[in-house]
Amino acid sequence: MAEFLTYEISDGIATITLDDGKVNVMSPAMLRAILDAFDRAEKDEAVVLLTGRPGMFSAGFDLGVFQQGQKATLEMLRAGGELVERVLGFPSPVVAACTGHAYPMGAFLLLAADMRLGTRGDFRIGLNEVAIGLTLPLFAVEIARQRLTPAYFNRATLTGELFSPDEARIAGFLDHVVSAEELPEKSRSAAITLTGINRKAHRETKERVRSASLAALRAAIDEELR
Repeated sequence: MAEFLTYEISDGIATITLDDGKVNVMSPAMLRAILDAFDRAEKDEAVVLLTGRPGMFSAGFDLGVFQQGQKATLEMLRAGGELVERVLGFPSPVVAACTGHAYPMGAFLLLAADMRLGTRGDFRIGLNEVAIGLTLPLFAVEIARQRLTPAYFNRATLTGELFSPDEARIAGFLDHVVSAEELPEKSRSAAITLTGINRKAHRETKERVRSASLAALRAAIDEELR
């Protein structure tokens, strides 16, 4: 796990910092490491603070895997879909601190988190599949439908356009945009606030709010990525 991320727990907050030493590409191994970290956070009954390297939250899926054939591609996409499902339905609050660029699969994680903060700067966030010749996976369509505004849902999915942090907030990828200097403190503060909410009420309300989206997400994973 240490090869791809670090896990630290303090004051009821599990901080998962994505850092593969490069651009946080979402390889199958990276995806498994993140899933393992969320499993650990659930055992710790912790609020999750998910963050990345300075300037790079994640460069998205490992494009090299797409060259390895259908089996490897489907395995990676399924792991990605199941990670999105895990975050969207996680029983404790999840705060995402977007430290820079967020391409798929990084943008999918932002869409799945409960509170999303991003840093200002010359960064791009979005779903660029069609721009690089890929069809958006069905699970990605469902998570985008869950969080993006209707106009931006169509714009982001059908054109592959990437957005600045401020426009990403308008679209629905982020909730707040702050300076790079403020991001660690502001995201930690948001996580601390969420440690004080009633966890049972949060979990049961999340189930009610997201049950339809989670069912659609699971159906999409099973239909396309079997």
